[in-house]
This record gives sequence, C-alpha cells and structure tokens, in this order.
Amino acid sequence: MSIMDASESLPDSPEPASPGPASPEPDSPEPASPGPESPVLFYENGASWHWLWLGVAGGLAMVFVQYGAGLGFRATVPLFFFVMMCSVLALQVRAARLHTSVELTAQTLRQGTETLPIGQILLVYPEAEHSVKSGEPIEPWQEARTLGELNGVPKGRTGIGLKLANDRTAQAWARDDEALRAALTKLVES
Repeated sequence: MSIMDASESLPDSPEPASPGPASPEPDSPEPASPGPESPVLFYENGASWHWLWLGVAGGLAMVFVQYGAGLGFRATVPLFFFVMMCSVLALQVRAARLHTSVELTAQTLRQGTETLPIGQILLVYPEAEHSVKSGEPIEPWQEARTLGELNGVPKGRTGIGLKLANDRTAQAWARDDEALRAALTKLVES
C-alpha cells in the first residue's frame, strides 16, 4: 500500500479551528493606506560626496613628500593619510547631508531633520532688505527660530521668513533661497 493510498482511505475529519486573525468589526476604521509619493518641488542636498577626493589628494601629497625626501615609496603613511582624511570627511559630509538638506513637496517642507506640513504655513514674508550681520534694522522674522536642529541659518544659506499657524514665526533656509521662496509662495497661495 502506498502513501497516497493510505491518505485517500482516511475518513474526512473536521479540522480544528485555528485562532487566526480576528475579522475587523464593521464600525472600525480601515488603516490609512499610504498615498502616492508627492513629487519633489525643490531639493538641495546638504553637501557633496566629492569632498572625499581631498582624502585621495592627501594620500598623493604624502607620496610626493616621501619621494621629495628621498625615501622612495612606502605605502603606510599615504594610506594612513588617505584613510584618516576620508573617514573624517565622510562623517562631515554625512552630517551635512542629514542636517542641512532641504526638500519641498506639495504636503511638507523638510529642513534637515524637521518636517513642517505646508498647511501650517500661512505666509511667506518678502525678502529682507538688510542682513543680520549688517548692523542695520532687521525684520522681526530674522530673529525667529530656524527650522531644523541647528541654532541658526546654516553657513552659505539665506533665511526665508515664514508666518505659521498659532501666531508663530520661523525661518526656512536654502542656498537657492529665491527658488525655495518662489515654490513656497506658490504653494501657500494655492
């Protein structure tokens, strides 16, 4: 008698009820399914990975220093400079890409690690006539909190004043502040 014959000759027995997942109640809300990704309207990465080429340049400089000193080629020192410079630079670039990147979609403005819903932005202030460093009178929004985890507007970026819900004011920032200001103004007005 084969195995197939034995299984076919067994009488059908009811399967034990398994404690499977409970069916949802009709009144319980369905979990929200993520919608399609919103297109990115403005993006700036915080820093470029091209800075790692300085590690290569440091290693090559040590090779030339060795040859100039008449020592010939010894791989230890150039390799050490290459690894150390690339490691430090990689940490700095990664931190800059995390904390100084900007992304604007139709739903959110992300500045570094902080994300602000566009619905909370009521007004984009016009460009300031004077910078904070000029010593001239400044706009009130130029002293407002900066979006993101940083203490102020990052170096090389320009602040953009935002009036937020609940009578709050904040500063967004970007390298290309004109493009971000135009995109934000268009979103807020629509």
